Amino acid sequence: MFSDYSLSSINSEVPFESTEMLDCSTPVKLNTEKKSGFLSFFQRPKQPQTDVPRIIPMLLPPNQKFLGNHVSTAKYNPVTFLPKFLYVEFSKSANLFFLFISGIQQIPNISPTSRYTTLIPLIIVLLITAIKEIIEDYGVHKSDHQLNSRQCKIYDGTQFIEKQWRDVKVGDICRVESKEFFPADLILLSSSEPEGLCYIETSNLDGEVNLKIKQALPETSSYLSPTDLINLSGTIACEQPNNRLYNYEGTFTLNLADGKQKDFPLDPSKLLLRGAQLRNTSWIYAIVVFTGHETKLMLNSSKKPTKASNVTRITNRNILYLFTMLVMMSILCSVGNLVTSTKAGNHWSYLQIQEKERAKEFGLCILTFMILFNSFIPISLMVTMEIVKFVQSVMIDNDLDIYYAKTDTPAVARSSSLIEELGQVEYVFSDKTGTLTCNEMEFKECSIAGLSYATTADPERRPNSDNDSEGQYSFKQLEQHMDHSKHANIIQEFMTSLMTCHTVIPEQVKDSEEIIYQASSPDEAALVQGASDIFGYQFYARRPHSINCKVKDQDVQFEILNVCEFNSTRKRMSLVLKDPEGKIKLYCKGADSVILERLASNDLFEEATLHHLEEFASEGLRTLCYAMREIPVQEYQSWSTVYEAASTTLANRSEELDKAAEMIEKDMILLGATAIEDKLQDGVPDTIHTLQQANIKVWVLTGDRQETAINIGYSCKLLTEDMDLFICNKDDRVSTETFLAQKLSELEQDVQKHSETPFSNALIIEGKCLTFALEKEMERLFYDVATRCKAVICCRVSPLQKALVVKMVKKFSKSILLAIGDGANDVSMIQAAHVGIGISGVEGLQAARSADFSISQFRFLKKLLLVHGSWAYQRLSKMIFYYFYKNVALYLTQFWSWTMSCFNVFFTILPPMAIGIFDQFASARLLDKYPQLYMLGQKNEFFNQKRFWGWIMNAVSHSALLFFLGMAAFRQDGVFDDGWSGGQWWVGTTIFTATLATILWKAALITDIWTKYTFIAIPGSMGIWFIFMPLVSYVGPLLPWGIFMEYVGIVPRLFGNVNYWLFIILVPFTCNLRDFLWNYKRMYRTKSYHYIQEIQKMNLPDYRPRMDRFRQAVNKVRKIQRLKLSRGYAFSQNDSDQTKIIRMYDTTQQKPTG
Repeated sequence: MFSDYSLSSINSEVPFESTEMLDCSTPVKLNTEKKSGFLSFFQRPKQPQTDVPRIIPMLLPPNQKFLGNHVSTAKYNPVTFLPKFLYVEFSKSANLFFLFISGIQQIPNISPTSRYTTLIPLIIVLLITAIKEIIEDYGVHKSDHQLNSRQCKIYDGTQFIEKQWRDVKVGDICRVESKEFFPADLILLSSSEPEGLCYIETSNLDGEVNLKIKQALPETSSYLSPTDLINLSGTIACEQPNNRLYNYEGTFTLNLADGKQKDFPLDPSKLLLRGAQLRNTSWIYAIVVFTGHETKLMLNSSKKPTKASNVTRITNRNILYLFTMLVMMSILCSVGNLVTSTKAGNHWSYLQIQEKERAKEFGLCILTFMILFNSFIPISLMVTMEIVKFVQSVMIDNDLDIYYAKTDTPAVARSSSLIEELGQVEYVFSDKTGTLTCNEMEFKECSIAGLSYATTADPERRPNSDNDSEGQYSFKQLEQHMDHSKHANIIQEFMTSLMTCHTVIPEQVKDSEEIIYQASSPDEAALVQGASDIFGYQFYARRPHSINCKVKDQDVQFEILNVCEFNSTRKRMSLVLKDPEGKIKLYCKGADSVILERLASNDLFEEATLHHLEEFASEGLRTLCYAMREIPVQEYQSWSTVYEAASTTLANRSEELDKAAEMIEKDMILLGATAIEDKLQDGVPDTIHTLQQANIKVWVLTGDRQETAINIGYSCKLLTEDMDLFICNKDDRVSTETFLAQKLSELEQDVQKHSETPFSNALIIEGKCLTFALEKEMERLFYDVATRCKAVICCRVSPLQKALVVKMVKKFSKSILLAIGDGANDVSMIQAAHVGIGISGVEGLQAARSADFSISQFRFLKKLLLVHGSWAYQRLSKMIFYYFYKNVALYLTQFWSWTMSCFNVFFTILPPMAIGIFDQFASARLLDKYPQLYMLGQKNEFFNQKRFWGWIMNAVSHSALLFFLGMAAFRQDGVFDDGWSGGQWWVGTTIFTATLATILWKAALITDIWTKYTFIAIPGSMGIWFIFMPLVSYVGPLLPWGIFMEYVGIVPRLFGNVNYWLFIILVPFTCNLRDFLWNYKRMYRTKSYHYIQEIQKMNLPDYRPRMDRFRQAVNKVRKIQRLKLSRGYAFSQNDSDQTKIIRMYDTTQQKPTG
């Protein structure tokens, strides 16, 4: 949907802070300084000054000129493509070097080769890369076009007409219908719901699935049809566009019927942001205030960044080292040429150089030798790397193990240039909703009257009787207990509390009996839905002072007397109602810690229910306790007076209401408890556990509440029972800093005491504290604490904070960071990390389109990293070093021209590709079984400077042996029987054959696994050389261009000479003998992967002891111990005036059609 939208501060000119904590009265300071220089041409238009209000007349052309609603998130456009592309490409060392060589080749009498020898390959490389960039960016342009072409309804003065999003203008009145996204930033005018209410989902903005409630001005909420809108006129004066997602200030000046004007305040409760979705509301009318790149969503966005892999950066650095070697070689050769010319000039006049020309000649000689040796740095390496990475990405795309058949979604490698980064990841930053969880709530289990019930009863806990608190019954058995159990009345009261104690709004589907429940909390909706679908207790209508329900198809009505609302301090909500029999009852639900302490003494079911709660929570379920009491009429009348006084007081109203609720919420009877499953995606716990074994630290960044985030942390095995939780939820900067400093001190002391003990701590930090922790003065302290913990959960975080957390770790760490998410709120985090992975989930494709790779399930991350990542890193490392080795080995022994030109193109092109595509240092099965092998990539075991210089020295030694052994063997030029002398070409071709054999032999030595393609590549390359020689020797001279004349008659004199065969066998053997013997070092300096290779080679079984059951038992005991200290609860709804909202509704009345 919203491709490449990044709610981040990356590349932004605005200093961001946590949007959740922004003060509405504080204006955003925009950087309005004019940028000079070439890059200013490509900047977006500057935002207007914030001190001048934006004036928007309704249904009239605005006086000011505003941006249109067209958006573009692509990296390039036709004007900027060439300069941006060339800037990026020539920031690479290799391309810059070859551009330099191409330039000096154009100087007359300098180049010993053709002036186009380097230029044409460089142009081909750039052309291939440009095509790849165009294809990738075309996908973004296509996505933008689809978004801009979406349809919406715009009021034209008499009716609503269809228009495309790109045609929406500031001042237009839109009609948005249920489940549609808002095309721009809008001010709510009216809706199909009472009092201009509407529900919106902002999961694309902040990751929260809880529905938010917005309400129009009472003065505009009565405009419910196009005819009514004719009479609506006025002007909106508001703040200029800014990046604060949750703040808005404005004034709505309405023209009244008597000709006067009146001002009404506008605040965030009336603002509907682009990117949010209308939910559980049939339709709304709203006026457009910000469009296109001036919407808050787009002002928080950044263009998709250009990323380069760590291996590419190191390769560029190594190319600079080789360039230094090349310059030194060229200078040494020029010095030798100058000395030879000076000494021999007196004897051979054609070598003589005039004294005043020597400096010039010396400089030109350096350039000549640089051109001669330019193949020392392989231009074909870049092309080969791109080809290898592309093939590896195709392998990922076609891997059936990471293909999700349910939605027909394969994995997609959108950026093949980063594929080797997958093998070096040390931190994973994950969203929760839709990434770890399925975004679905399900009523799974409950405890009623001390008995446990479940959708499917545990077969290992079969009850011994009809009243066995240790056993577990099914929901079908619960229906029997409703009629025959001695606690049937408790069961009835429990079902009634499920059906009545909530703030849900029912909505009947047109021409159907289906009821849709509108709830600000997904937990409440799941409980009410469960009561209806499973037990037949259906809530179907709400009026301002009563609700209608069906109990086993019998209509009943309850009078709602009072609602004591939920808030984060009370951790419970209560409902006082009058049942059909006229009895006044209090139903209360909330966290067990607050419900149990308000029960009557000696409650019959407390102990059994507490045991069940521990069982539910140990399974990762979200729990709630239910209790009730019957209130005498006299007591209620007395309490009602106190409650009414509290609800109308002007000072500390919420505190007075809480005190009033405390008076009535006492001496309750415990009915039972519910357990809701926030469904995890398949395989999430196993994946996180495996990643942690691979030394990958997982951080979860979520917009959910602290309790919910912790519960999910335990469910998905991110948190374990032996971890100490550091919960940071302070209210001010000083307290946050003190807390973090104290924890850092404790951690450092623990390390000193237990130096060999791994981290067993987890940090949980809330959004407000995170705002302070990310400040410049405190971010290092936060980093030090967080990175010393095994797991980190950041809850109640904004999209901006997600990106800032990633950037903070990137700032202080050299580790490779990976971010994974599924919504537009995750795009900022995905783009800030070294590698971004998008989940093709229920929230759409926003993250997947902006990411470097996309998968459909979190569990696929395990194979993507541990197998594909490890293989790609090891293959490319070996291939790059081998490429450097073979070029250095050859070009230090050069005597020829044509064979040298074909060296990288024909004779040694296949071995690097075979190594880069098919080599495996361990099988996929063993990489998955032993995730600790992944640490090899994190430590850069296969690609570091020590290995680079080792390969270079190996190449230098091989080239020296080949050259000097060749010179020693052929120091006296022989004469053949027919009068031919050996000469340069015979000796040169012999040494070249030996060099090629040495290089291919080396490839065979470093290959870990032999496939049919490896056999084709390595022995096959030698075969290509032996086919090439007769071809150019016999066919070349017959061609009209007269090429390959130097090879005439050389084949019989090579193949028929025993010295040739002895040389090409013995010399390569001598060169590689040290390498062969060096491999035996693994017997004495064994690496971890050597053991795994032995296991794979000998197919050894795994005899590691199985302790799963023992660990499960230990963990269960630890969980129960933890739960007794601190119990979680499932109550994710927002603190808001729910009483006022439910009093507005009468669902039995016909809603306006708009």
